[in-house]
Amino acid sequence: MKLPIYQVDAFTNEIFKGNYAAVVLLEDWLPASLMQAIATENNLSETAFVAANANGGFGIRWFSPITEIAFCGHATLASAFVLFNRFAQQQQIDFHADAVGAFTVRRGRDGMIEMDFPQRDIEPVDEMPDELTRGLSIAPKEVFVCQQAFIALYESEEQVRAVVPDLALIARLGPRDVVVTARGERHDFVSRYFWPANGGDEDPVTGSIHTALTPLWAARLGKTKLLALQASRRSGVLHCELEAGRVRISGHAVQYMEGVIEVPEAA
Repeated sequence: MKLPIYQVDAFTNEIFKGNYAAVVLLEDWLPASLMQAIATENNLSETAFVAANANGGFGIRWFSPITEIAFCGHATLASAFVLFNRFAQQQQIDFHADAVGAFTVRRGRDGMIEMDFPQRDIEPVDEMPDELTRGLSIAPKEVFVCQQAFIALYESEEQVRAVVPDLALIARLGPRDVVVTARGERHDFVSRYFWPANGGDEDPVTGSIHTALTPLWAARLGKTKLLALQASRRSGVLHCELEAGRVRISGHAVQYMEGVIEVPEAA
């Protein structure tokens, strides 16, 4: 069985920046164990599997090297980039994922791709878990939590960049991950994302968590359009907008590789 595969750098317009994702186009869904094996073999932050559905849109599922992920932004951006290149006249793609529901991706301004997601609710944490207290080298001034992650708020971008995580301790917080964030120096806000329980050490750019970070910073900064930087080693820029309980996240993408993978029929 031969499957087309693409590798795309998302949330960047430069190769070797942003977050890498593989996109595998399917005619029919594969067994979850096989999709996981392919994602493990790829060993990228995420592998997205995309299959056309009966409504003219596409189903999408996301796998890290170690587990299926409920929601992934950068691999959605990568998937839309591949589909827009295949269907050059198409201006909009309708996706569906079990954990997110139906959502739309459109061609945006300045060559960007715009994704429209439901915002994620956050709550303050009055007493930090011990694994979080000891797992971050710098104590945050506030901590919030959402379905996906603990959100540690810092005084400055410098502190966010300086945080050294104890990944063994943070892994114990699973299934939740940990994001550290602060107001930015040249961006509205910055963040870093640690996910040892679900995928790896530090995720280069995490689109999904910005559905929680955007409403948090929109409230604090008094604005609904925000420019975000994920300050990882590869780094990535996200254009975020909050409107009526939805978060629009836009970014660029560049293709690194196109190929074919061969999977035995009995796999």
